[in-house]
Amino acid sequence: MQETWRWFGPDDPVSLEKARQAGATGIVTALHHMNQGSVWTPEEIQKRRAMVEAAGLTWAVVESIGVGEEIKTRTGDFRTKIDNYKQSIRNVARAGIPVVCYNFMVITDWSRTNLMHRLPNGGYALRYDSVDFAAYDLFVLKRRNAEASYDPAHITAAKARFEAMSVEQVAELERNLIDWLPARDFAYDRDSFRGMLELYQEIGVEDLRANLVEFLREITPVAEEEGVRLCIHPDDPSFPIFGLPRVMSTADDVRAMFKSVPQEACGLTLCTGSFGSNPKNDLVAMAKEFAPRIHFVHLRNTTHEPDGSFYEADHLGGDTDLIGVAAALIEEEARRKQSGRADAQIPMRPDHGHLLGDDIGQTMNPGYSFVGRLKGLAELRGVMRTIEAVREKRVAV
Repeated sequence: MQETWRWFGPDDPVSLEKARQAGATGIVTALHHMNQGSVWTPEEIQKRRAMVEAAGLTWAVVESIGVGEEIKTRTGDFRTKIDNYKQSIRNVARAGIPVVCYNFMVITDWSRTNLMHRLPNGGYALRYDSVDFAAYDLFVLKRRNAEASYDPAHITAAKARFEAMSVEQVAELERNLIDWLPARDFAYDRDSFRGMLELYQEIGVEDLRANLVEFLREITPVAEEEGVRLCIHPDDPSFPIFGLPRVMSTADDVRAMFKSVPQEACGLTLCTGSFGSNPKNDLVAMAKEFAPRIHFVHLRNTTHEPDGSFYEADHLGGDTDLIGVAAALIEEEARRKQSGRADAQIPMRPDHGHLLGDDIGQTMNPGYSFVGRLKGLAELRGVMRTIEAVREKRVAV
């Protein structure tokens, strides 16, 4: 697999030089300042590409061209936004960038309640605490009909948790959930977030799925024509939150999309952390089943708790068998090479990473520190090299 590294642009505290030192050859980035539905212009794409190449790297994957709420709801100026999206795909393709990752999560992107969960080794991880989340949803946001999303025991636990929180703890929880994300150029406050939730009161899962399919049926032919591979990122977490519909959380969701849009250019970002947040997902089985249409891979791990909480574990230390996932993907690469596919090598990046060592106390995008991802990439590189050596019979099992 091609080792890549996510970079948030010139303001990223982790430089391109450090990405190269980590051993990555490809960069995963986007024009974050142009992600409100406008066309990504050739000039801006070339400026970003020049920065990457000046560091001795290649721009391997676009993550992401943002999909606006107008497209997801098919309201407002969604037609203009889709046309702009098509042109952005064309411009990206003509700049030589072959893969475009995107997501179809409504309103939120990845959601965590704690961005500084202390680990036994003294490092820090991202964590989703189901009780904290319910406390915010029920007693701070006071979402309409929120009680229907939780069983009585969870509501009782959430009420007790909320009553024990200080004003500062509530404010931090709210910041983590609704008004912060790396690479997003806007933020919600409580009232604007409630207003966004109202947009989806009449949109159910099948409505959103239909809107996704309509969007893909328009952009996939453009991607095919231009030689670009599209790959949808799963929901994170891969279960409903805030009462919102989810359409990319399970293997069945992926099957439904592939059945409706059968072109190979319409593919999947296999994010083991996002899919892995739902313990019902078998990531090794998914890697094997969807292998021909996996165009990009995020490798990270999660450890689950009985109440639905989880935290981001060491890359090789959580509940997902990442060695099995890597083996399935390397097998797929061999099949592609044998069949002559131009995309035989699948780009992979170490997704998220613990806050460790000298990075602690420094300004970092949560989940995207240098040392934690360096550690994850080194571990994964060792796994991949070993699998490849076994396949080539250079070492015995």
